[in-house]
Amino acid sequence: MCGIVAYVGPKDAAPILLEGLQRLEYRGYDSAGVVVSNKGLKVRKVKGRVADLAAAVPARFKGATGIGHTRWATHGVPSDENAHPHLSNDERIAVVHNGIIENADELRAKLEADGAVFLSETDTEVLAHLIARTTKEADSLEEAVRTALKRVVGTYGIAVIDAERPGEVVVARNGSPIVLGIGEKEMFAASDVAALVRYTRQVVHLEDGELAVLKADGFHTFASDARETAKEPLTVDWDTGHYDTGGYEHYLLKEISEQPDTVARTLRGRLDERFNVAHLGGLNMDAREVRSFRRVKIIGCGSAYYSGQIGAQLIEELARIPAGAEPASEFRYRNPVVEPDTLYVAISQSGETYDTLAAVQELKRKGGRVLGIVNTVGSAIARECDGGVYLHAGPEVSVASTKAFTSTAVAFALLALHMGRVRDLSPADGRRICEGLRRLPDQIKEILALEPQIKELAAKYAASPSMMFVGRVRGYPVAREGAQKLKEVSYVHAEAYPASELKHGPLALIGPEMPTVAIVPDDELLDKNLTTLGEIQARGGKVIMIGHRTADPKLANECIVVPKNEVELDPILLGIPLQLFAYHAAVALERDVDKPRNLAKSVTVE
Repeated sequence: MCGIVAYVGPKDAAPILLEGLQRLEYRGYDSAGVVVSNKGLKVRKVKGRVADLAAAVPARFKGATGIGHTRWATHGVPSDENAHPHLSNDERIAVVHNGIIENADELRAKLEADGAVFLSETDTEVLAHLIARTTKEADSLEEAVRTALKRVVGTYGIAVIDAERPGEVVVARNGSPIVLGIGEKEMFAASDVAALVRYTRQVVHLEDGELAVLKADGFHTFASDARETAKEPLTVDWDTGHYDTGGYEHYLLKEISEQPDTVARTLRGRLDERFNVAHLGGLNMDAREVRSFRRVKIIGCGSAYYSGQIGAQLIEELARIPAGAEPASEFRYRNPVVEPDTLYVAISQSGETYDTLAAVQELKRKGGRVLGIVNTVGSAIARECDGGVYLHAGPEVSVASTKAFTSTAVAFALLALHMGRVRDLSPADGRRICEGLRRLPDQIKEILALEPQIKELAAKYAASPSMMFVGRVRGYPVAREGAQKLKEVSYVHAEAYPASELKHGPLALIGPEMPTVAIVPDDELLDKNLTTLGEIQARGGKVIMIGHRTADPKLANECIVVPKNEVELDPILLGIPLQLFAYHAAVALERDVDKPRNLAKSVTVE
C-alpha cells in the first residue's frame, strides 16, 4: 500500500530513491521521505507528494546508501512528523515500513519506560527504537534487525540502515512485499518492481519471514532463525515504457485504451482450434482432477471480487459446476468450511493483496486446492497457489483497475471453457466460445471508438449527487463494477442492485435527481430488463442504457450500443463503456483521476 525503495552502490542514492518513489506514488501518497548515509544520516521528509519531497531535498544531499518511502496513512494523520523514514533517538538507525505493527502500543510503552522519546504517532517509530536497542548487543545490523523482529507482532516490509555501517541495507518481509533488484556492483530493494525496472530486470522476491542484507557487491538472504536461504533471480518482462502515460492525459485512460492488446495477450497461445478448448498449463491439474471438483469458490477484493462474480457465472454456464464468489476480506474471518471437492480461485492484480493472501494461506492450511489468477509474475499469491493463470496485462498504474479487471474476466472465460470441455460442454459450444473470445479485441476497439459519445454523457450526468446501477444475472456484476469505478474516481455516490430487486426497496430512491445506468444485454432476460426501465421512467427517473440495441425513448433517455458477442461473454464488453463513463465524469469534476483520495493501488494492510 505504501512504497519502499532502497539503494546501495557507488552512485548518489537520493536521485535513485526519488525516481523510484515517483514510480511507486500510486501505492500511497500522503507523505514521503528519504534518508542517506554519509558520515551520519541525512533526512528529508514532508507531508504531500513526491514532487514536494524532491523540492525539499537540497542539491548537496550526498550518500551512496539510502532508503525512501511514500506513505498511505494508517497510524497518525499525514504530517511531516509521521512521514517515514523514522530514526532512533541517537539518529543511528533509520527505518521505513509498510504494514501494521499490532503490538505497537505495548512495545511503545516499554520503550518509553526505557527512556525512548517518540516524535510521531506511527507504529513504525517503534521499530527504529527497538532496533537501536538491540544494536548495542548485536554483532551486525542483520542480527539486530532479526532480534528486534522477534518481538514484533503484525505485518511488515521494512528497510533499515545504520549510520555506523555505511554500505549496507537490511530488509525484511512478513505479509508486505519486498523485492530485491540485482544491478552491476549495486543493489536495490523495493515494495514493487515498478521502482526497479529502470535499473535492472533481475529480481528476487522475499518470502514471509525472510530477511536480506544488501551490499554493493551482492546480497544474502536468511530466515528469522538465521538459517541461510537460497534464492534464484527472476527476469521481469516489464520495462520503464510500461510506466509512462504514453501521450495520454492519465494512466487510467491509457490503460482503458490498451485493452484490445491486453485481452489479446491474455488469450495468446491459449485457444486450441483442433479441440475447441483452452490450454492452461499453469493449472497443474489433469482432466481427472478437473472432473473431481463439485464446486468452485472464488475470492477477491474490490474489482477482483466483481470479476469473480462474472467468473462464477461463466463456470456455472459453461462447465455446469456450482460456483460462487465472495470478498476475500470476509472469507478469511468466518472460519470457512473447506471441502476437498471444491476448487478455490484467488484473484489479485498485484498478487500481494493482503486480505486475499491471508485467505489463500488459510485455505492451504486446511488442505484446500487453490488456483491464482494474478497479473504479477512471482508475486506472493502466485507463489502460494497450487497453480493458476497469469493475465499478462502489463503493469496497471492507475489506482482504479480496468485492463486487469477485463483480462481477469477473460481468464475466467478460458478457465470455464477448459473445465467445460473436460466435462459436458460440446465441441460445437466450445467452438462458439473460442470464436467469441477471438472477436473480443476488435470489439473492444469498436467500443473505444464510442468515447466521444460517452464523454458527452459523462459530462451531462457528472453533477448528479447519486446514481443507481442495475443489471440482471450476467449484468449484475457489471453494474457493481460500474458503480465501483464511478465511486472510486469521481466521488459520485453510486449503488448497484440486481434489476429484479429494484422494486423490493431501492425504487424508493428513484426520481429526477437519481439517474440509473442499466445493463441490458440482448439475451433471454431482455423483456424483463425493459420492464424495469419502464418502472424507472414511470417514477421520473432518467435512464442510461448500456446494451446491444437502441431502446424506445420512453424507456431510456440515453443509449450506448456495444457490439454483441456470445451471451456468456457479453459481460466482458458491457463493462468497458462504464470505465470510460467513470473516467470522463472524474475529469469533468476535476478529480485526481489516477490517485483517488483515501485509496491505494495494492492494499497490503488489513
